[in-house]
Amino acid sequence: MSITLRPVLESDRPRLFDLYSATRQAELAQVPWTPAQKRAFVEMQFAAQAEGYRTTHPNATHEMICVGESAVGRLYLDRQPGCLHILDITVAPESRNSGIGSEVLSGIIAEADRAAKRVSIYVESFNPSLRLFARLGFRTASQEGFLLLLEHPHVAGEP
Repeated sequence: MSITLRPVLESDRPRLFDLYSATRQAELAQVPWTPAQKRAFVEMQFAAQAEGYRTTHPNATHEMICVGESAVGRLYLDRQPGCLHILDITVAPESRNSGIGSEVLSGIIAEADRAAKRVSIYVESFNPSLRLFARLGFRTASQEGFLLLLEHPHVAGEP
């Protein structure tokens, strides 16, 4: 399995929307809205998230995670002084638990170690991906409500 990252293209917008929508399905299942209302809500939130990331992290990269030619996820990564901050990493539900997220995160950790930087990401305390982050060496640096700041420290002496 060949996993690569490539810049997001305008033609990726439908796939990006599908990926974002998949992350909201559990919470939307709890509300008594029509499918049209749910779609309108997700479209609004999708646009707001993208604008928020562009505004608050103007230097962040936005990439598609690909297996072969197939786009199976997305990654927003902000390379800050002293830290690689993951704004968002999403793998499509049908591609989860196959090592894709692990490989992408391991690549980010390796990049951070080469640059003597830590890696950080905010994750909701109920997110199933917490097991993956823990397995890769991320630790909780702080918590505000249900939001955890996870960090993977640079290990001194590593290249």
